[in-house]
Amino acid sequence: MLQKVPLFSDLERRELQAIAESFKERAFSAGDRIASEGKGAAGFFVIESGAATVSVHGNEVGRLGAGDYFGEIALIDQGARTATITADTDLQAYGMTAWEFRPIVEANSQVAWKLLVALTKKLREAEQRAA
Repeated sequence: MLQKVPLFSDLERRELQAIAESFKERAFSAGDRIASEGKGAAGFFVIESGAATVSVHGNEVGRLGAGDYFGEIALIDQGARTATITADTDLQAYGMTAWEFRPIVEANSQVAWKLLVALTKKLREAEQRAA
């Protein structure tokens, strides 16, 4: 599953295994708020199954499903969430904290670069929505 996440797609099997060992399984029920905009956060999630809605300032801006991920910004700055994620269905995900992820990024330039590209893409999307 992790190999399908763009941040990790170019990594070798042993690198993926090291990352996978840092993830913890999480289950959410339909209607659960997984992340709340403006609230503190330190976690990154990859959705294994289920669906969720992404909203910013109360407006739906996207939908997530199996293989999608969120929280990569929180992995870096451990700051407030930039969006609210609400489970539309029962949802299975795997989560990792910033303090687990940092050593992986520091040791692997491929992960660091992909994270930078993903964050830049999100910034461009946010700028386009604001324009």
